[in-house]
Amino acid sequence: MKKITAIIKIKKNTVDYNTVDYIDEIVIPFETRQKSRFKVTTKGNEEVGFFLQRGHILRDNDRVSAEDGTIYKITAANEAVCTGYSRDALLLTRASYHLGNRHIPLQIGSAWIRFQVDHVLKEMVENLGLQVEIEEAPFEPEPGAYFTGLNERKQTAHHHHDADDHGHSH
Repeated sequence: MKKITAIIKIKKNTVDYNTVDYIDEIVIPFETRQKSRFKVTTKGNEEVGFFLQRGHILRDNDRVSAEDGTIYKITAANEAVCTGYSRDALLLTRASYHLGNRHIPLQIGSAWIRFQVDHVLKEMVENLGLQVEIEEAPFEPEPGAYFTGLNERKQTAHHHHDADDHGHSH
C-alpha cells in the first residue's frame, strides 16, 4: 500500500491544477476528505493510505503525492445532500445566515445552497421559502472565515479571548 503524505500546493495564479499530471484518481466524500488518516481504494483499484497533517481538508481537483512521488487527483464523490434553490438573493442570504449561525458546513452557488442531509434543517430552509431537494451531488462547502486563500492549506483555529462576546456559544 502506498503512503500519501502531502498535498501538492499550488499558489494562486501560478500553475493550474489541470496541468499537473496524475497517475490515478481518488473519489471520496467530504466526511473522509476532512480526515488526516484513512485508507481508500483508487479508481484504478490500488489501496492507498493517507497520513496528512491535521487541519487540512482535501478539495475536489486537489493533487496529492505518495512518498514515492506518485501523484493522485482527488475527486469529490457524489453524496446525499440537501440543495435549496431560489432566484431570490435575499432568501438565499437569510437561509445561509440561519445555517451558518448553526455552524453547518455550507456550499453556496449563485442560485442555490447545499448542506449535508438533515431533515430538521431541510424543513427550516423550506419554511424560509426555498425549494429543497435531497439529491446526490459532490459536496464542497465554504472553507470558513479562517481559510487563508485559494489552494493554500493553512487554516487558523476559531478562538476568542475571554472578554470577547460574539453573540453565540460553542
